[in-house]
Amino acid sequence: MPLRHLHDLTDDVLARATRIRLACFDVDGTLTDGRIYLDGEGREQKAFHVQDGQGLVLLKRAGIEVAFITARGGTVAAARGRELGVQVFTSTKDKLAKVRELCTTLAIGLDEVAFMGDDLPDVPPFDAVGLAIAPADAHPWTARRAHWRTRRPAGQGAAREACDLLLGAQGHAPAFEGGMA
Repeated sequence: MPLRHLHDLTDDVLARATRIRLACFDVDGTLTDGRIYLDGEGREQKAFHVQDGQGLVLLKRAGIEVAFITARGGTVAAARGRELGVQVFTSTKDKLAKVRELCTTLAIGLDEVAFMGDDLPDVPPFDAVGLAIAPADAHPWTARRAHWRTRRPAGQGAAREACDLLLGAQGHAPAFEGGMA
């Protein structure tokens, strides 16, 4: 079974995952471990997990749109997004408004959106989208709003688990069984 490595997959979560056409990800505390490194000049650095990146690329190959939506500014998330070929929206104070805008552009409903996040700015999209996903170490106030939580913490493969869920639920994981996924 392609989803054998994932846990707590209820029929409801799987049904939600089958409808997803847009996967949105917060950056800090979701795609990264939440730590922000600043050098003496104030330039920031962040670490991204390579398996998360592979999962995002696989989503795109499967026809699922991918977007990073972060409240922080800076160039690090934009650089990672360019590298992976995904849309990046920085300095986004109203994440739900951005998700709604993307839905309009893609002519899809909110029920066809997955949003992965870890803290309070992610609650409005969580309450509106078809599938809300939190990393294992998400803040409890946010985590309890998620439809599903990963086993791995943020920045350590949590986003890959979310990607694997979507790929498997939509029948794309078997093509990668024994290979990249």
